[in-house]
Amino acid sequence: MLRNMRKAGQTVVGKAIAFIFFGALIVSFAIWGIGDIFRAQPASTVAEVGKTTISVNQVRNAYTNQLQQLGRQFRTVITPEQARLFGLDQQVLNSLVTEAVLAEEAKGLGLSVSDELVARSIVENPAFRGADGQFNRALFDQALRNAGLSEAGFVQEQRASMARAHLAEALAGDVTVPNAAKEALHRYAAERRNASYFLLTAALAGDVPAPTNEQLQSFYEERKGTFRAPEYRAANAMALDAAAIAKPDTVSDADARQRYEQQKAKYGQPERRTIQQIPFTSMDDAQAASAKIKEGAAFEAVAAERGVAASGLDLGTFTRAEMLDPAVAEAAFALEQNGVSAPVAGRFGPVLLRVTQIQPEAVRPFEEVAAEIRSEIARERAQSELEKIHDEIEDLRAGAKPLADIAKEKGLTLIQIPAIDAQGLDKAGNPVDVPERDAFAKAVFASDMGVDNEALRTGSGYVWYDVTGIEASREKTLDEVRDQVVAQWRDDQVGQRLSEKARQLTERLEKGEAIEAVAQEVNAPVKNATDLARNANKDDLSAEAVNRIFATPVGKAGNASNAADSRAVFKVTAATVPPMVTTTQEAQNIDTQLRNGMSDDLINQYIAQARQDLGVTINQQALQQATGSGEF
Repeated sequence: MLRNMRKAGQTVVGKAIAFIFFGALIVSFAIWGIGDIFRAQPASTVAEVGKTTISVNQVRNAYTNQLQQLGRQFRTVITPEQARLFGLDQQVLNSLVTEAVLAEEAKGLGLSVSDELVARSIVENPAFRGADGQFNRALFDQALRNAGLSEAGFVQEQRASMARAHLAEALAGDVTVPNAAKEALHRYAAERRNASYFLLTAALAGDVPAPTNEQLQSFYEERKGTFRAPEYRAANAMALDAAAIAKPDTVSDADARQRYEQQKAKYGQPERRTIQQIPFTSMDDAQAASAKIKEGAAFEAVAAERGVAASGLDLGTFTRAEMLDPAVAEAAFALEQNGVSAPVAGRFGPVLLRVTQIQPEAVRPFEEVAAEIRSEIARERAQSELEKIHDEIEDLRAGAKPLADIAKEKGLTLIQIPAIDAQGLDKAGNPVDVPERDAFAKAVFASDMGVDNEALRTGSGYVWYDVTGIEASREKTLDEVRDQVVAQWRDDQVGQRLSEKARQLTERLEKGEAIEAVAQEVNAPVKNATDLARNANKDDLSAEAVNRIFATPVGKAGNASNAADSRAVFKVTAATVPPMVTTTQEAQNIDTQLRNGMSDDLINQYIAQARQDLGVTINQQALQQATGSGEF
């Protein structure tokens, strides 16, 4: 057909017909709105907060990061469906909206953060510190690459984050906790009670006759849910562990020495320098000041002319790797002690530098750390080999090769698990012997038969698994659980009898009878409990019984379940609260707890009002696009 159309289009008549046909087609497109195909574009903004927009990419990046964190936490791949069950999309969006609200408010209030504070926050960030605990430029650069950020973008985000933190601090950083609140919390935590009590044991319930079939059937029907068998799954697993692959003895002396030379700072203390600086707004000013120093002017005097006090000169003590600005690091580590640099074009403007102290490097000898280095190299090589074997196994899995065959080919052990429940237990209630049992159980129950699962990443390797069978949860029949039902029925009967007996004895105490006389009637010894604290068991009183004592006024009687087969009957004899001493650690903890709670409430209320004032618009379609939870 297309060939015939092309032939017809080569004639004059054919061209005229084609012109008329396609012209009509274009007009019809315009009439029926087909032009929307060319005009419509995917939404790029998920939310608008005042004048701040939150883009699809921002949400997608934050969502992906949170998804990966959850995956690492549960040691498995989190599916979009599971993420939605966690409410991850809304959590991420709310967090970004809150940041945008605080950013808008900070901007409106004119809050800003100096370059020095930003630089210090980066240098002091634990995430950028090496094994020696100091700032490591290589780690910093690697972190930015992993996050897909430029250095300028990270500095900008750090500055914005600090501005938001300053606003939050201004809002709730100096909250005064009312004394009444501190007294109330102190009273709750520090109150102590005394009580006289006796215990009713199962023996006082008397003989409980065996239940009839009708009673047992009725009891079972009312509690069927407690006799359900959990869902069990059968699975095959195969583990690959890097520790078994590592071979330190194969690392040559030359390789170990080369690593030692490359990472000397790791095995000792690298050279550190104490550095002072005078900042300038222009290079001309810096050069003029440098000329004065060369002519004999003191470094401090030139700093004073610039309005920099002697106490403000110190930049700090650093290794070369810890310094954020490469130009400043290069100049500072080229100076002699007490030497002053020429003007340096630093990242945050021109500076003059002076080195006031030099701490020479002190490195452990190679022989002392050789074994450590060989183990490290062997683990790295094993990791490389591990990844190679991992990729080979994944290729075999992609070719639909059974896990049992792969284990045989690679010389790995196939773990066959006939039954595992969601808690990682077998049918006998024993823990299943499999690497990363909890994560493995979660992964198995998140999968299904016939599903090609991602390998679980362990601390030192991988675990592959297949679900080979599913035994659904079911209600056990009465015949299967008859002994358990009988035992529970008897416990229930004993509990009812003891509860009724305790009620009667409590009424007598309330009418004024002495606790000793009431206890003697049931041949129970009276005991005295002192210094009882909330939510804590004491002697033979359970925490449940102690809490009931705290819920009963002084001088009053009560009773409470004390254990599976006993009940406590008591009379509260005293309640004491020590005075709150504001200088104690306990008082400080109370103040901190209340202050944090009140601060959070203030900030949340401020954000809620600011959201209302600024106006927040959410594009649900763009949110679905960012989180991969809808069609787009």
